[in-house]
Amino acid sequence: MRSDTRVLPAGLLSAGIALALALAGCQTVPVSPAPSVAWSVRRPALQNLGRFGLRGRVAVAVGNQGFNAGLRWMQSAAVTRLALTGPLGAGGVEVTADGGELSVVTSSGKRLGTAAAREELEDKLGFEPPLISLRYWVLGVPDPGAPASVRLDPEQRLTELTQDGWQIDYTSYMPVGAEWLPRLLTLRRAQVRVRMVVDGWQL
Repeated sequence: MRSDTRVLPAGLLSAGIALALALAGCQTVPVSPAPSVAWSVRRPALQNLGRFGLRGRVAVAVGNQGFNAGLRWMQSAAVTRLALTGPLGAGGVEVTADGGELSVVTSSGKRLGTAAAREELEDKLGFEPPLISLRYWVLGVPDPGAPASVRLDPEQRLTELTQDGWQIDYTSYMPVGAEWLPRLLTLRRAQVRVRMVVDGWQL
């Protein structure tokens, strides 16, 4: 029986190999998510993160009342600056917190000091937000200054945090550089529920 195998010329064979290698090099390589890092390493690293920003949206429900708003957050060391835009007024409110000091700029441009700022926030939001702890919670770690109960997923990320009377559930994360940061979290305390969706992080 005669074999039907054909021998390709050396030049054609080399060209075929080169083409196959080129095609292999053009294949799309899936982007790998941020690798899992031990909680004992991630927790202090994120708690010590001194500068970050995020943009997103919040939905707040207090009893039978509620509203949605846009959110911009900038953190620089202990100073928290956030802006809420939406039904809180034509321009929303701008909040600056530095330790125990608090200031609010209302939609009319009026600047309020600590005591009046707390009253304004409670009036607009229906509760006083725990800003000192929240700057840690949005990163997916507990406030290091108070006891906390945590539950982790297999990737060493928070799924549930209970601290200072609040329960925070983390249902979605996004890779940001070499880290996983929350994309969707819900805070609950008594009649208050705050759902936060992060559209983008800045580190």
